[in-house]
This record gives sequence, structure tokens and C-alpha cells, in this order.
Amino acid sequence: MFELIFGIIALVAAAAGFIALRKIKKEVREKDSSGNRVTYTTTPGKKFAFPVLILGIIIAVVCIAASCTVSIETGHTGIVTTFGRVEDYTLDSGFHVKAPWHEIVQMDNRVQKATVNLGCFSSDIQEVKTIYTVNYQINKSNAQELYRTVGVNYYSTVVEPNIQQSVKNIMAHYTAESLVGARDKLAGEIEENLANDLSRYNIELVSSAIEDMDFTDEFTNAVEAKQVAVQNKLRAQTEQEQKTMETQQAKDRALIDAEAAAEVAKIAAQADLEVTKIQADAAEYAGQKEAAKNKAISEWLTPELINYYYIQQWNGKLPETYMGSDNVSTIVGINGANGSESHSADE
Repeated sequence: MFELIFGIIALVAAAAGFIALRKIKKEVREKDSSGNRVTYTTTPGKKFAFPVLILGIIIAVVCIAASCTVSIETGHTGIVTTFGRVEDYTLDSGFHVKAPWHEIVQMDNRVQKATVNLGCFSSDIQEVKTIYTVNYQINKSNAQELYRTVGVNYYSTVVEPNIQQSVKNIMAHYTAESLVGARDKLAGEIEENLANDLSRYNIELVSSAIEDMDFTDEFTNAVEAKQVAVQNKLRAQTEQEQKTMETQQAKDRALIDAEAAAEVAKIAAQADLEVTKIQADAAEYAGQKEAAKNKAISEWLTPELINYYYIQQWNGKLPETYMGSDNVSTIVGINGANGSESHSADE
């Protein structure tokens, strides 16, 4: 709109200058060739009128052309307004032709970062200094609605106040001591609450983080002292449990050794019993085997067979000792199929 107005002013000024320069007249008095004084009127500005008019036209054309075009930067959305009224459409990044009376406001749709330093209080009235960082982005499809309802200063108007409110409200639900251990849970609750608040203005919360939490020196010292006491208690408990466990392990080990020794003795006794039984069974089997052998031999050896083996083994010498009954001793008695011979001591 400014370019259009400036172009119109330039055109009007050029036309006025052209007319004014053409109206400027000057009387000139001089002598002619005869020596007579002559007076005549000249228009010295006439030679500048046309250049001024042409220059004004050029400036007006340039300004009007500029008012009919616009270039939207990358990552921005162009909000179109007509004499302050927001139109229902937007312009994407790039070069566009527009009506001269349209004003274009560029809204940044890229992810933007904001860091806020806050002073909060916990539920037990402990002061907590917090550095909170958010990454947020304008919803492109509803950028004109944000401009219509909030304007271009949406960060100071909407984003920052909601950050402060969400962080302070959520931290007020925790004690100062629990804030240290529940940092992840705390960040999640703040992010969820802040995202819901910003979504009402078509602002998307991309991510957020608690950069730092700082407590008073008195509270920090108290927490450190408590942590030291807790660690000492845990160390003492651990040492006691270790000793108890070692004592119990020694008792269990002794019991296991005793049970193992008793089991080994039982197994050894059982093995000895089995060996004794096997040996007895072996001896009994050997006796039975020998008796059976003797019985078989006795059944097999007949008197004739004995005499036969005796004769086979005799070396032909008479024995020097004779045994018998009634002072009769038989030297050799042979009974055979071809006859028999008997020699007695009486002969």
C-alpha cells in the first residue's frame, strides 16, 4: 500500500511540476540591431518540464508495480489483509502478484526456540530457579487465525505467559526434594499441560526440556547431608547383610559337607556289603562248581578205568610197602578180558 501511495504522489507531483514549470515566464529587455530597446517574454522552465514529468511517471510506474508484487521468504506464510481485514487465504513462500491495496504480513512457520528463566516455588515453599526451553511451531493452515486473534507478537502475548503458568503450576505439586528425583516425570507433565494450552492458539509444541533447576544453598546442603546419611545407612546394612550371608553360607556349607560325608559313608557301606555278598556268592558258586566237578569225576571213574590208568602210569617196580587185611597184601590185581593174574605175598 505504501508503494501505491508513493507512486500516486510521485505522479501527481510530476504533473504539478510539469505544469508549474511551463507557467514560469520571464520578461527580457534588450536592444535590437537598430539600437531600439525591445521587451519580450520567455519560459525558461519549459525545457525542464518534460524531464520532470517523465521522471515522475517512471517513479509512479515502479512504485505501483512494486505494490502489485510480493515475495514470501522460505519457511514463512503470507497473511493477506485488505485495509486491516484478514483474508481467508494465505500465500506460500515464493513470488506472488497481488492487488495494490493488499497488505502482506509474513508469519514464520519454522521451528522456533525460546528459553525462559523462571522463579518457582515447590509445595513446601522452597524457591526453585528454573531454566525451561521450548521448541514451538505455528500451524501453517491456521496462521491467519493466529494473526487475526493474537497478532505478530504471539510469543510475548501467548507463548511466554503459558510457559510460566505451566511450569509454576506443575512444580507447585511437588516438594523440593521430590523435584530432584522426579525430573523426567515433571518435564512430561509440564510438556503435556503446555501443549494443550498452546494448541488453543494453533501453536504446536514440538519439544521442551528443563535445562536446569537450582535450589537455595541451605536446601542443597540439607539434601547432600541427607544423601550422605542414607548412603552410610545403606553401606552399614549391606555390610551386615554380607556378614549374615557369609555366616549362613558357612553353616549351609558345613551342613552340606556333613550330609555329603554321611551319604558317602552310606554309599561306601552299601558298596562293601555288595562286594561281600558278591564274594560270598562267588565262593558258594566255586564250591558248588568243585562239588559238581568231583561228582562228575566220581561218576565217570569206574574201578576198571582206575586200574587201567594205574597200569598206564606203573613203572614196573614192585612197591616196598604192602598193605592189606589178614596179613595178605595185594601187589597188583589185574582183571582183563584176556585173563587175570594174581600175585600174593604168600607165594
